[in-house]
Amino acid sequence: MRTVAQLLLTALLLSGTGAWAQDNQDLRFLTNHTDYRRLRDQLSDYTLKRAFSQLDAREAKVATWTAEDARARKAQFREKFIRLLGGFPAKTPLNARVTGTIEAADYRIEKIIFESQPRFFVTANLYLPKTGKAPYPAILFPLGHESGAKSHDTWQQILVTFARKGYVCLAWDPLGQGERVQLFDADLGGSKAAPSTTEHTVLGTQTLLAGIPLARYTIWDGIRALDYLVSRPEVDPKRIGLTGNSGGGTHTAYIASLDDRIQVAAPSCFITSWRRLLLSIGPQDAEQCVPGFLAEGLDHADFIYGFAPKPYRMLSAIRDFFSITGARETFAEAQRVYGLLGAPDRIAMTEADDGHGYSKPRRLASYKWFDKWLKGVEQDTVEEPVVPRREEELWATKTGQVVPELHGETVFSLNRALVKGFRRGSTPPAEIGRMIGYERFEGVPAVKPFGVLQRDGYRIEKLTYLSEPGIEVPALFYIPDGAAQKLPAVVYVNSDGKSAQPGDLESMVKQGLAVLSIDARGFGETRDRDVADSSSWSRYFGDYGNAMTSMLSGSTLTGGRATDISRAVDLLSSRPEVNSQQIYGAARKFGGVAMLHAAALDSRIKRIALEETLESYTSVVEHRLNRGITEHIVPGALRYYDFPDLVRMMGSHPVVIVDAVDPVGTVVAAEQVAKLYPSAKVRKRYADSAAATLYGFTNQ
Repeated sequence: MRTVAQLLLTALLLSGTGAWAQDNQDLRFLTNHTDYRRLRDQLSDYTLKRAFSQLDAREAKVATWTAEDARARKAQFREKFIRLLGGFPAKTPLNARVTGTIEAADYRIEKIIFESQPRFFVTANLYLPKTGKAPYPAILFPLGHESGAKSHDTWQQILVTFARKGYVCLAWDPLGQGERVQLFDADLGGSKAAPSTTEHTVLGTQTLLAGIPLARYTIWDGIRALDYLVSRPEVDPKRIGLTGNSGGGTHTAYIASLDDRIQVAAPSCFITSWRRLLLSIGPQDAEQCVPGFLAEGLDHADFIYGFAPKPYRMLSAIRDFFSITGARETFAEAQRVYGLLGAPDRIAMTEADDGHGYSKPRRLASYKWFDKWLKGVEQDTVEEPVVPRREEELWATKTGQVVPELHGETVFSLNRALVKGFRRGSTPPAEIGRMIGYERFEGVPAVKPFGVLQRDGYRIEKLTYLSEPGIEVPALFYIPDGAAQKLPAVVYVNSDGKSAQPGDLESMVKQGLAVLSIDARGFGETRDRDVADSSSWSRYFGDYGNAMTSMLSGSTLTGGRATDISRAVDLLSSRPEVNSQQIYGAARKFGGVAMLHAAALDSRIKRIALEETLESYTSVVEHRLNRGITEHIVPGALRYYDFPDLVRMMGSHPVVIVDAVDPVGTVVAAEQVAKLYPSAKVRKRYADSAAATLYGFTNQ
C-alpha cells in the first residue's frame, strides 16, 4: 500500500505543465521516494534519539539507587524543578474576598476571588460541609482543560461528594479558562486564541523567552490557592489532600512534589513517562512542558519522589491518550523506590478500562484513598448523583471574566514587565552558542550528489550534505558558467524551502554569485510530515513537537539550524569555485532567526541580508498574539540577548534588513526597524527587484 507521503510526492511531481514546472519540482524534491520519507522523518528521529539517550542514562542511574539515594532524590528534584521553573515570586497578600454564597441542604459553596500575585486575580469555588465538626480535612482540586472550568459537570460531582463526606474542597479556574481568559476579546466574548490549550501556548511562547515556563504561573496559582485553603478556620492544615484530572492531574503531580503541606495525592490521567509520551501524543501544551527537564535527568516518576514517602495513588485509564504502558512502567519504578524508603504500602495504582477523564471507577478509588489516609477509615463511597449548577451560578465575578471587569494583570502584562527589567548585551557569543545548542564541526561535510540541471548561464547541482550525524541537509548549489576567478558565495535559507523563491536565487547567480540554498533541519524537504499538513496547531506554533522535545533535552531547533548554516559555510569553503573570504548569508522569513544566530557565532559569514524576518524576540512579548514563533525561540533568550545584540556581535560585518515583520507576520514600518538596528541598512522589498543588489551583495 502506498503511503500518504508517496502519494503526495507523486502529485507534486505531476503538477504543473511544461519543462519549467517539472524542473521546479526537481529542485524542490531532490531524492527518490525512500529518501524523501527518510528526510521527512529525520528531525523527529534525531530529537527523539537525544531525548531517549537522556532517559536511558536516568533509568540506568535509578536502577542502582540505594535507600540513601532514594531519600536524597526529593531535595535534588525540587532544586532542579524550581530552577527550571525560574523560581517563584515572593508571597504577597491574597486579598481574598467572598463575592457570593450558594446554600444547599448538606453543603455550601462560597464564590472566592484572591490574588496569587498583586492584582493577578484568581476565581475559585470553596465547597464546605454542613455535617460533622470542624476542623475538616480538605481537598485542593486543580482543574484540567475540560469545558466550563470549575463548573464542569464531573468536577461538581466530585466536589459535592467530597463535601458531603466531610471535606472542605477548593477548585479554581486555571489560566485561560472559566473566568480567567487572559487574551479576552470583547467582540468574540472569549479568547483571541481559543481553545485554552492554544491560549496557554501563545502565552507560553512569550514566557519562555523570559526564561519562565508557563507552569511557573499555574503552579504558583495552586500554591496560593493552598495558602487560602489552609487559612480557613474550617480546615485542618495537617490533613490536606490533592487530586485532579488531566491538566489537573498534571498540577496534582507538580504541586504535591513541591509543597510539604500536601499529605496525600492522587493524580488522575496524567502520570505516564516521557519516553511513552514522546512515542505517542508528544509534548502537550505549554504548562505541561518545562525546558531542560530531560536534560536534568528527570521523568514523571520524579514528581512522585518529590512527594515520597507520603501516600500517593496513580489513577490511570487503560484507553487514555496518556500511555498506560508508561504509567505502568513509572508505577513499577516508584514501587521499588517506595520499598527502599520503607513505605511500600503508600504507593498504589488504579487502572480503569475506560478513556481520558475522572471516571467513576477512579473517583471511587480516590474517595477511598483519601478516607484511609486523612480520616483513618477504609470504606466504600456511594456516590449520589449531583445536578450540576450552571456556569453563571458559580461565577465569582459579576460578568464572568476578571480581565474586563477587574482590569488586573495578565500573564502577558506580568511577563512584559519582567522582560523590561532585564539588562542584556554582555553575554559572550560562546555562552549564547551553549544556550541554543549550536555546534561547530571540523572538516568538510560528506556530500551526496543528486544530479545537475543546466540553465541559461548557470548550472544547479542538487545535493545533500551531512551537517552532523543524523541530520542530512538537502541543498541546491547555483554556479555561474565560465567564471574566470573564484566567486563570492551566499548561503541562502528560506523557511518555506530551498526553491520557494526561485527569482531571488536566479537574480543572485546571474550577478556573479555562487549560491547554496539549503533546507536547514525542519525546513522545506526536511519538514516533519506531521507538521507539513498545516493543522491549526502547526499554524499557530510551527513544529511544536520537535521544538519542544529539543527544549526538554536542553537544545533548540534554532541552534541546530545555525549549525546547519555553519556546515554550509564549511562546504562552500571547500569548493574550488568559491572565494572562502567572501561568504555571505541571506535568509527569508524564519530562516532569518537561524541566520542571525549563525552569523553572530561564525565570523566567516561576512555579511547577511534578512527579508521578512521577525523584528525581534522582544516584539513577541510586546504583542498579545504570535503565530509560528514557538519553534524558533530560545528559552531565556531575553535575559541575555536579542537580535540587535546578535547584530552587534557581528562587528563591522554589514547587515541588510528588508521588510521585517511582527509576531503575526505584518511588515513593520522601516523607521521603527531602523531605530532598533541603527547600524543596519533597512530597506523595502519594492526598492529593487534584483535580489543580489537589494540584499547588498553586489554594487557595494
